[in-house]
Amino acid sequence: MVIMFKRNRFLITFSLVIFSFGLFVGSAIQFAAVAKAQAPNQVFELRTYTTHPGRLDALHARFRDHTLQLFEHHGITNIGYFVPQEAPLADNTLIYLLAHDSREAAKSSFTNFINDPDWKKVYKESHLSGPIVENIESVFMDPADYSYIK
Repeated sequence: MVIMFKRNRFLITFSLVIFSFGLFVGSAIQFAAVAKAQAPNQVFELRTYTTHPGRLDALHARFRDHTLQLFEHHGITNIGYFVPQEAPLADNTLIYLLAHDSREAAKSSFTNFINDPDWKKVYKESHLSGPIVENIESVFMDPADYSYIK
């Protein structure tokens, strides 16, 4: 009975050590991912696209199926994509947030993106039913010192 108790105690202790190690490694990996996502000189860009009437679904399809991947390929980090909740903006507006290593990197990345043969093909195909985007607004931003994202 004493041997069985010692064996169970060992198994429980060993399991707790393995579990704790797993928590530690998981936390370290998560911290590293957050640290990487928040590079020290990073700049954020808020972009607002207004579509021609009835073309918002085409814009969503283009972003969902092509643009996000092409952005990442050219060094542009996708942070979030949003649609206003209330009309009329809900019917024709896409707002999204990107991160770049710097303003210069943003300019270079977008130049490479615009000149990418895959993007040119997607752009041309997405316009077969008419133009999609009527207006683009871009605002570059730095996080405030109390912002959760840096």
